[in-house]
Amino acid sequence: MNGDNGTSTPHNAQLRALLFTDLCDSLQLVERIGDAAAATLFQEHDRLVLVLQHRWNGQLIDRSDGLFLLFERPVDALGFALDYQQALRELGERSDIVLRARAGLHLGEVILWNNSADAVAMGAKPLEVEGLAKPMAARLMQMALPGQILLSAAAESTVRRAIHTLPWDEDELQFQHHGRWRFKGIAEHQVVHEAGLRGHAPMSRPRSGDKAWMDLPFWRRPLALAAEGALAVMLIIGGWAMLRPAPAIAFAERDWVILGAVQNNTAYQQLDEGLEQALYISLGQSRFVNILSELKVRDTLQLMQRPGNARLDRALAIEVALRDGARAVLMPTVLELNGKVRVGVEVVDPRTGQTVYTHFADGRGLDSILASTDTVVTALRSDLGEALHDVSREQKPLPTVATANLDALHAYAKGSDALILGHFDDALLFFQQATRLDPQFTFAYIGQMRLQYAMGNVSVAGDLYRQAMSGRTRLSARDQLYLDAWGADFSGAAPQRSAEKWRMLTQLYPDDPAGWMNYSMAQFGHGDYDGALAAAMPLLERHQAQRSLVLSFVGRIQLARGEVKAARAAFQEARTQPGWRGDSLESVALALDGDTELARQRYEEMTSRGFGGRMEHSGLLALQGKSADAAIDMRQAVEQCGSVPELCDILALQAVAWGAQADGTLSKPELTRLLDRAIAVADEGTGAAPRHRAFIALSVAYHVLRAGMDSELQRRQPALEALVARSNDPRLQELWGIVRARAELEAGNAKAASMLLERVSGGTLYQWHVLRLDIDQALGRDAAVQGKTRWLRQRTGLVFAEDAGGKVLLPLNVADARRLADDASPRQAGAP
Repeated sequence: MNGDNGTSTPHNAQLRALLFTDLCDSLQLVERIGDAAAATLFQEHDRLVLVLQHRWNGQLIDRSDGLFLLFERPVDALGFALDYQQALRELGERSDIVLRARAGLHLGEVILWNNSADAVAMGAKPLEVEGLAKPMAARLMQMALPGQILLSAAAESTVRRAIHTLPWDEDELQFQHHGRWRFKGIAEHQVVHEAGLRGHAPMSRPRSGDKAWMDLPFWRRPLALAAEGALAVMLIIGGWAMLRPAPAIAFAERDWVILGAVQNNTAYQQLDEGLEQALYISLGQSRFVNILSELKVRDTLQLMQRPGNARLDRALAIEVALRDGARAVLMPTVLELNGKVRVGVEVVDPRTGQTVYTHFADGRGLDSILASTDTVVTALRSDLGEALHDVSREQKPLPTVATANLDALHAYAKGSDALILGHFDDALLFFQQATRLDPQFTFAYIGQMRLQYAMGNVSVAGDLYRQAMSGRTRLSARDQLYLDAWGADFSGAAPQRSAEKWRMLTQLYPDDPAGWMNYSMAQFGHGDYDGALAAAMPLLERHQAQRSLVLSFVGRIQLARGEVKAARAAFQEARTQPGWRGDSLESVALALDGDTELARQRYEEMTSRGFGGRMEHSGLLALQGKSADAAIDMRQAVEQCGSVPELCDILALQAVAWGAQADGTLSKPELTRLLDRAIAVADEGTGAAPRHRAFIALSVAYHVLRAGMDSELQRRQPALEALVARSNDPRLQELWGIVRARAELEAGNAKAASMLLERVSGGTLYQWHVLRLDIDQALGRDAAVQGKTRWLRQRTGLVFAEDAGGKVLLPLNVADARRLADDASPRQAGAP
């Protein structure tokens, strides 16, 4: 097709957000500051464009004095434009000049194709973009004032739906409706909007010119305004008294509404589609409401397990409105009455199902229908802006998960709210109720699975995962990928495989916080704390409903990295966020930072103390020399742990370990019993639970070895080797290498221990570094000992933050941290 110019065949039309920007007065700028200064300035400008392009997933198509970029999502294009304007202001302030840009944003179909390598070598752009959307976006940019961002109606409507994903608070963002405009060469009028940050955006009428001008009706043109003024005042005063409508519904600016199917009781059945389109287009011009798009309605119907083209009768439209959080349902009707044709629209409150407002117009014959429709829509568009307060204001969207049962969806929504507040027991009950109401509600099983896994019930979580997998086909593509990412863990695959699945979710659905959070947690789970922090940071760059949870997790990561003050700051910020429920590691960070009294207060303030938090706090008590108190708390926890064998055994082990640290006496029979039990439990089944249990078994074995009971370990070595052989978990392999190397060191074979430890790929566990220190000490490597000692003292936070095997190694970590602190001066130790 394009062989004459060296390009490849154009692709099919694709929907893209197009952003044009122009740096204002760039020529005058060069003349004023000189070529050399301008070159330096433009180089810095280009660097910030690259940073913003990466941050907002933009694709740079062309540049000169301005930029032309493509985005998958209009909200990302707006985020880039807002960030770009802000960065220009800061760049100008540093250079003592004023830098501003105008921008135009449009959403539309474009044709994309790649130029050949020869064409690019001759100076062509790598990617070509064509289509009507391109001049539309450029026209918006050209009419913008300096510092102004103009959006088409299509872009503004889509941006509004995703505005919560931007990193600015909603009260910082400002939108302005600039009315209808005419663009040269385009027959239909265009509605223009402005977006900007409060206090920085012009929020003024754009520039008119020969290529774009306001679409004013005759009566708003200058020559007619003077004559109309006096008459308007008289009509307003008299008309308000006589014709003021009774309030019925109160719409906030740009509320969302659902347009139902036409109820046609006439002989003209061919009117249905045409009348719906006329209403959709006409109401879409209202400055008070947005009509929920056909694409969004189709997606919701699929989640309801209904055909995407199902007719939106009153009942179905109301359910869609409830699910999507729409403020009202508009139900159009056409009927023949006493020889007349009546066109009407009812405004329905989805919460009550009641009609709260109706407009209609009568005419005669088929020819009157369009005129009647215009009359109804004109009246309706006006009344939607009145204080019509009979429609419920609170209309929160329900979760976008697949179930045909609305009551089950409400139960799931309640469970999700409880989960955000940290009420795990309530959340579990709501999720279980959801599956009772709809046994095929796959995502409600996933909700239960997540909770059971978080509470340490890995076996129960595995059963729920298999239940969810049986209904996998009922999930959306995104939710299937979400379940597959969990499956990589439950199937026994290597942890890296699970992390890759979560990474894929972040790439395909970058706006989904679940992908980023779980990717970060997967990295954290196998000891990649740098990767975990990098994966968590995008969650803090945008508005998040669970920001307190994200900040708390970031605090844990920073504690593991030895950044105690940064961790303390993260926990402190988390405390200011809605939904904060406390974190036991906040008290650890405070104590390690020297504020032991505040650490105690913070722990006592926690309203929900799970077993994990109690273990971490017991470790802190032991680090402070209160091992007896730690042992008492763990004995009480054993009595309260219920029927989860892994959890109860871990608590029992910690009670034994803290008791031994308190009075120097160890219950060897109890420790041996716990080892045998751990091996037996780990020998059951396949998948994630056995891998988790195998790590517990090896950890207990390491406790046995460190307690000087090497003969007990040797008798059970074949069983332990079998557990390791059937798992490809790197951390399990690392721990087994530590056990074997420690056994050699205890036997006096320091060189053999060193060789064994060097073969272990990892070094992710705190105990690996402790063993490396002990081996180097035995071999007289003084420089290595000093370096490793410094490293371990700086990583006391890792003692507590390490997430491996349900905190089984925590007592050994604490004992070694205390040993290092005792060996150092008070100035060096830094531990309470």
